[in-house]
Amino acid sequence: MNKHALIKNLEDIQTECLETDILIIGAGNAGCFAAIEAKRADPACKVTLMEKAHIDRSGCLAGGMDAINTYLKKGRTVEEFVRWSRSQAGGIIREDLTMSMAELLNKPIEEWEEWGMPIKYEEDGEEYKARGKWDITISGSEMKPILAAKTREAGCEILNRIVATNYILEGERVAGAYGFGVRDGKLYVIKAKATIIATGGAAGLYKPYQNDGQDSHHQLWYCPYNVGTGYAMGIRSGAEMTTFEMRWCATRTKDFNGPIDTISLGYKTPMINASGEKILEERYAHLGGDAAPRYIRANVPMEEWRDGRGPCFVDTTGMTEEQVQDMKYDYLNERPTFVLFLASRGQDIRRDPIEIYGSDPYIVGGHTASGYWVDEKRGTTLPGLFACGDVAGGTPNKFVGGCAAEGLIAARAAVDYCRAVEHKTIAASDIAAERERVFGPLLRRSNVGDGVKPGEMEERLQRLMDEYAGGVHQFFRMNRQGLAYALRHLKILKDQVQFLIAADWHELMEAHEIIDRLDVAEVLVHHLLYREETRWPGWQTRTDYPAKDDVRFDGFVNSRYDVKTGRVEMFMRPYVQLVSGDRLKP
Repeated sequence: MNKHALIKNLEDIQTECLETDILIIGAGNAGCFAAIEAKRADPACKVTLMEKAHIDRSGCLAGGMDAINTYLKKGRTVEEFVRWSRSQAGGIIREDLTMSMAELLNKPIEEWEEWGMPIKYEEDGEEYKARGKWDITISGSEMKPILAAKTREAGCEILNRIVATNYILEGERVAGAYGFGVRDGKLYVIKAKATIIATGGAAGLYKPYQNDGQDSHHQLWYCPYNVGTGYAMGIRSGAEMTTFEMRWCATRTKDFNGPIDTISLGYKTPMINASGEKILEERYAHLGGDAAPRYIRANVPMEEWRDGRGPCFVDTTGMTEEQVQDMKYDYLNERPTFVLFLASRGQDIRRDPIEIYGSDPYIVGGHTASGYWVDEKRGTTLPGLFACGDVAGGTPNKFVGGCAAEGLIAARAAVDYCRAVEHKTIAASDIAAERERVFGPLLRRSNVGDGVKPGEMEERLQRLMDEYAGGVHQFFRMNRQGLAYALRHLKILKDQVQFLIAADWHELMEAHEIIDRLDVAEVLVHHLLYREETRWPGWQTRTDYPAKDDVRFDGFVNSRYDVKTGRVEMFMRPYVQLVSGDRLKP
């Protein structure tokens, strides 16, 4: 019998209390760069990373990448980058944050190369090989182990297999975090002078289109283990959040959710419909054609299907044999199983184009503007808490390089902050309350044996969001009635959390993942309801408000959860333009 199956009461649970100067929650791309930079800024500073998985292969980079999507090539300026990013996001970005990020954009990428990550060069050997205006090509299958090794070398303390559950609060100030061990079952109480949240975005809120409840349960584009925990911890603590309604919905290879930029950008293969029409070139020329904003390109195959012109493809029939081999090599550096998928079907992509379809929606601030509302130093509205990477809002089109750059910014600010802070005693009653909340599902299973399993609640959540909050099966479309229905039933699901049960520590992790997803989903639906317009077709298509409304909504939709009343307060923040020019043009 497993040791944790013997736990019958709270007294059986061991508590591990630790102290550190800077606690970084999430040891992915942004978290690792933050840790390295903090040690560079102050070698005497104690830096601790708390990671749900294992640092060597955790986060979005676990399987590698084939390109860096944002890099300032020779001759490019920060202002150009702001204009491009602004146009790609439909005119809504935090220009101050984008500028500060862009100024550091190249530094982590060039360091990665110094540490051993291969970057491809043009034939002259002078410049990195371009894949698009801002993209460069890499061989990144080992980029995460390389980064993990440098994090260890910097002298950081690494706590693997620890699930973050909530912040430790001193009034409104964040003074560390709680967590539990998936391997040892301990409650971890980690006090910190400054805390950096870097847990990534939120997947699994919506049902994937190919989800059969079994093998393709987590057949997602985004990392399925990034479930929005960082967002949820902030929401529950009253942090201000921004732009959740700018969801990330992407065009992906059908049946396998592989990225298509590898093919479309890397090898200039156009999107076509069932009649062979070049969709962007022939139907969306007025929006830029192949250079149309990302939300337009994500929505194209769904609109073609809905209007009876599907299925859709990327036309690979004009590729040379050498290009096909190069393309497969690129996928081996990011989505290696896609190469096996093609081989298993015996598909000759020079004869049969690759079919494409829309993905389920994600909340991911490295691609869109969703996340914590932060200042230029990446400080959140909760003192002592800094955010970087996918959890930090306001700065879309960060991707790998930008998330890493934000890690540098957050680390520098955290080092400065913690110098003026002292540790304080945590109330025993606070620790006891979190212990009871965290281990409740495990104790209910041990003492009662009947209840709701995490997988059952997850299935209900994903169906609810898919059908009523603009999922892929609804072609990303939504209206007030459906969103209100989703909100009512999300509240019912949240009330049923008291019946969640877990058989072991791993299932306890799954229970907290669905709790976190519910908190994120509720805030997301409030955002989708509040923005009564369609600003990003596909990402945010309101059928009852099909037009854009610059009078009411030319700014940021923000939210704050009231921890006393349980209500979500919605409000607007004004847009501040710093870089001249038409905000919809690069």
